[in-house]
Amino acid sequence: MYHGCLTDVKGILVGHDTNIKARTGCTAIICHEGAVCAADVRGAAPGTRETDLTRGYNLVPRVNALLLTGGSAFGLGAASGVMEWLLDRDIGFRSGDKIVPIVPAAVIYDLDVGENAHPDAESGKRACSAAGSAFAQGGVGAGTGATVCKMAEAMRGGLGSASMEVPGIGTVAALMVVNALGAVYDDEKGECLTPYSAMTGTPKAGGNTTIGVVATDVYLSREQAYKLAQDAHDGLARSIRPAHTPFDGDTIFAMSTASEGALLGPSEFLQLLHAGAMVTSRAIANALYSVRK
Repeated sequence: MYHGCLTDVKGILVGHDTNIKARTGCTAIICHEGAVCAADVRGAAPGTRETDLTRGYNLVPRVNALLLTGGSAFGLGAASGVMEWLLDRDIGFRSGDKIVPIVPAAVIYDLDVGENAHPDAESGKRACSAAGSAFAQGGVGAGTGATVCKMAEAMRGGLGSASMEVPGIGTVAALMVVNALGAVYDDEKGECLTPYSAMTGTPKAGGNTTIGVVATDVYLSREQAYKLAQDAHDGLARSIRPAHTPFDGDTIFAMSTASEGALLGPSEFLQLLHAGAMVTSRAIANALYSVRK
């Protein structure tokens, strides 16, 4: 079944844990069979875990899940719950007779919008238990406490997703948590979705960040996955203005769930990269549309 979201990529399930009262939450992206993964961090105020592990020259070849979470650096603790949930199911990197689930993560800063609480290990477990092929968008999961346009008239951000088929190549999809300092645009329509496009206020360090994942069922090397993450940032920059600021921790993961296949040629890979930027841009706009519903 086609959902128009990240789970259109075979092998991916998505689940949220949402704390409405505290205005925070987390989102788990589960890959039971593992996925090639790379990360590109562009913002100057990131909060991440295990991004070095995804570099092409390092040992572990595939990840088992990703965690996107609120709670600033405190929220990274929710990844421990994702690890425990996977371990209970014997999913992870095998080292001798031990299993170590591999769970990179990234956070947004949402500490100012709700009660003084943040996702923890139990939150991570609940998000995993809720994972399925259909999931909510908007002010849920890691997007619960997201806000945008904070140098003008701030408004709610959120979580959005989008997917597309690249003819003759495969599926590409994105899920983005939009908590940006800048204004948000629907790039395809050329419309600003936030109250003002002019950045006139004083930025607050640490109160921002857009994080997400772009995924495909096309077989990629880790080096190609890294290029997919890089080009997905083009979609982010078209939809968030300004992007990659000193006050944002913009981070995008790229994943390939295929376990084997022939690597794409240059022309086909270019089409995939273009599609990755497009779905990233659409997912960012969809986050704002979903919040408005």
